Amino acid sequence: MKDLAYYNGNIAPIDEMMVPMNDRVCYFGDGVYEATMVNNHKIFALKEHLERLYNSAGLIGIAIPYTKDELADILNNLVQKVDSPEQMLYWQVTRGTAPRNHIYPSKDVKANLWVTIKPMKLKDPKKMLHVTDMEDTRFLHCNIKTLNLLVNCMAAQKAEEQGCDECVFHRGEIVTEGAHSNISILKDGVFITHPTDHYILPGITRMHMIQICKEQGIPVDETPFTMKELMEADEIFVSSATQLCRRVESLNGISIGGKDPERAELIQDCYMEKFLNETR
Repeated sequence: MKDLAYYNGNIAPIDEMMVPMNDRVCYFGDGVYEATMVNNHKIFALKEHLERLYNSAGLIGIAIPYTKDELADILNNLVQKVDSPEQMLYWQVTRGTAPRNHIYPSKDVKANLWVTIKPMKLKDPKKMLHVTDMEDTRFLHCNIKTLNLLVNCMAAQKAEEQGCDECVFHRGEIVTEGAHSNISILKDGVFITHPTDHYILPGITRMHMIQICKEQGIPVDETPFTMKELMEADEIFVSSATQLCRRVESLNGISIGGKDPERAELIQDCYMEKFLNETR
């Protein structure tokens, strides 16, 4: 298949898949999701993504009707059905199908599993990014990877209209994360990233970058930093499952970063090596 959609056991091309109107995702965005890259038909960091999915679901009371191993088997089987060996794998679990009601349906209503897979080549991790910024007006559950992404879409649209690659969120002067990424910096040889509280998503790539820094002897400081500190940082990283870890060269047209390329490229190279080793 060129691409694939899956809904509770049904498989079809993405454009042909039909889902019930009463799936609670249609009314409330009531669900959680994950996404990652696939290379050589092998899913990158699947274990970590499943851990986060089940954690997000638990935080909003969704019972996923599969064990982690069962869901892993479903996903591993599905990526084999798409022709391209390089893919973007997306999956979400919604609270179930029931008439519209703000109150959760009864526990005998089973959660729904959605999956989409489409060909996608890995983006060049060395290509520098241009970003803009926006006040972070999202709710205070950003640690849960829910489907409620309207403000993220607004931020991504702002970036698109300004010819940028990403939008940096900040609450007042404190940088939180990006519209669909984590934001981290290097300053004086230290890797600095916002702590995993309720203001940011605990990114899988962010976690791997912290591990790489520790392995390479680069100090890590999980402390909030300001927009001023972002502008004065030696290097700025945007990290996500589809972007991996990429560097920023401008914010709102002002040049930033580029002062510690050797250390920044070491982190990027180690991350790419990890990705390729796990998807051979």
